Amino acid sequence: MISNPYLFFAEISLDISRREFESSIKKLEPFSDFFAGSYLFHLLYAKALLGLNRRDLAGEYLRKCCAIAPANQIAWKELADLQAFTSIDEPDRTSAIFDPVTDELEQLSAALMNFAPAKTTENADPTPIFEQKQPFSDDTAIAVPTETLANLFTAQGAYKKAIKIYTLLIQLKPQNAEQYQQEIDSLLDLL
Repeated sequence: MISNPYLFFAEISLDISRREFESSIKKLEPFSDFFAGSYLFHLLYAKALLGLNRRDLAGEYLRKCCAIAPANQIAWKELADLQAFTSIDEPDRTSAIFDPVTDELEQLSAALMNFAPAKTTENADPTPIFEQKQPFSDDTAIAVPTETLANLFTAQGAYKKAIKIYTLLIQLKPQNAEQYQQEIDSLLDLL
């Protein structure tokens, strides 16, 4: 059994960098069931297979990597490089490594290249100051009531809005209800 997988994978990676591909595969094979869901295991196995020029099997392991971690771009790039290399090196075998995911990505890329966003009718005129200063109504729902917002409304003279905030805060923070009720009472005196 492997006591430290990180050291194990580092050793395999070192073997691959030294071009000791057979040794890497011999070390990895006994643990294929143990690391069945490991992205790194499949990637190292694929790299060792590529070193031995076993491209078809390496492609399978790279596809497993892409399925395990679709957002990780390393295996996708290796797979794309492998397919490009194979199609140049052996043009009659391109159908043997057909990958539906890669094909779909190619189709999406082609569609995106032809995409033209709709033209907007925006102008460069800023929103007039009068419209910017329009307050929202007292009935507008406030998504995140805070004491700071209540204080701001009080400072602006929007007492009804401040009372609404304090009422919501009483429900959210019942431990401060007495303080909020005092604030509400003082604001009611100002109305």
